[in-house]
Formats: sequence, structure tokens, C-alpha cells
Amino acid sequence: MHFSVITPTHQRRALLPETIASVRASITGPLDFSFEHLLYQNGPDDGTAAVLAAAAAQPYPPLRHWQHPDPKRPGFARNELSQHTPADAWVVPLDDDDLLLQRTLYHYAAQIEAHPGRPWLVADFLRVDEQARYLPSEDYYAWQFDSPTAMLTAIFRAEHFIQGNVCYSKALLDAVGGYDAELAMAEDLDLYVRFLLAGHLPVLCPHYSHLHRFHSANVSQGVDATKHNADLRVIYDKYAANLQALGIAAPGE
Repeated sequence: MHFSVITPTHQRRALLPETIASVRASITGPLDFSFEHLLYQNGPDDGTAAVLAAAAAQPYPPLRHWQHPDPKRPGFARNELSQHTPADAWVVPLDDDDLLLQRTLYHYAAQIEAHPGRPWLVADFLRVDEQARYLPSEDYYAWQFDSPTAMLTAIFRAEHFIQGNVCYSKALLDAVGGYDAELAMAEDLDLYVRFLLAGHLPVLCPHYSHLHRFHSANVSQGVDATKHNADLRVIYDKYAANLQALGIAAPGE
């Protein structure tokens, strides 16, 4: 079993070293699996290139990186990284300001072994501030659903969401066509909607996947209920025919 942790990064020199260190600290034993960290730097260099070069020089785990001089949307960067993952890999997205927990890959591996044939998994996560201090009462808990339709219904009612707390097979990613490279926001939720439309309900994992930082430069700054509903509407309109056939109403209806 092999895991590829994928991280697009843009102007994150101050926080990225901790993100890289968190992946490097992953513990695999007693299970037998390998992992690597793939990063895609885009936009003007703020010193990130030197950080990546130094990290890539470390012997283990493998860290590979690419860069583009112009700012690129997250979906584009994630697709670029996914092209470099093995065909039989499990993909774990990690934002460039978040911290992977030490046993995350181990727990995903155990759940993959326990649920053969299930191509994606969802976990809980914790929220922390810019200094990685725990924020009480801000934990994220994934919900258990009986069917993909029930989960889609909750998503488009704005009752439930998913972001970087997932692991999925490269085969599933390829089967649904990868990330939408044109979406400015919610490209991850758009992908997971397509997983569900393909009939795949995620395995609900009993562990925390990562620490999600709240800070002044978060990409999601300013995303309130109104903005979230607008993003949901964009996604809904893309798949309206399929969603309406399942009896799922548009956001706000």
C-alpha cells in the first residue's frame, strides 16, 4: 500500500516547513506501507523554493516538488500533482498551512484493509489557531450516512461539508475526471460530490486526520453562509440533471 500526500502551495514560506515536518513525522508501524509528499509551488517565490529543495534532499520519506511562476487555482495544482502519483496509490490532500497528524496514514491504511473495495474515506479533524493552539469547541465531526443520496442531500442543504479530511484511491480520482481546474473555491467539495454521484459512500474513519489552522491569510477567509451557498449553487448547477433525478433540491430551495 502506498500513500501520496499532495499539497499545492502559494506564498506560505512561514507555515510550510511545519506542514512538511508533519508529513515526515508519520508513523507506519506495525503496518507495512510507504508514503511520499508531493508539492506544487505556484506564483512568485517567497523563499518556498529553498525550503522545498532542502526538504527534498532529506533521505526519507521521499519529497518531490514542482513549480509554476504564475498563480494557479488549487484544482489545477492538485491535478498536476496527481499525475505524478502511482496508479495504485491512495491520495491524501493536505493544505500548505495544515498539519498532518502522526498516525493519520496508519489509521487510513488500517481502515482500507478493513474495508476492501471502498475507494474513499472521511475522517474528523481539529481546528487550531495560527500558532497551532487548539481551539476548543471547533472540532469537525464527519457524519454517518446510509447512502450517497442521503449525503448529497445534506451537502446541498448546507448541513454538512467535507474538505481536506479525506483519503481516496487514485483510480477513483481518475474515474471521475480529477479536480475541476477552473473553480476558484470548493474544488474539493465538487470532487467529492462526483464521488457520491458515482455511487461511492465514504468509509467513516474513527480518527482525526489533521490540524486545520485558522489564521488571517486563510484562503477561506470571508466564506460565510451566503458565500458557501453560492459555491454550492455553482456545484449544483454543474450536476443539476443527476441531482434532480435523485430528488435533491437546489441550495435554498
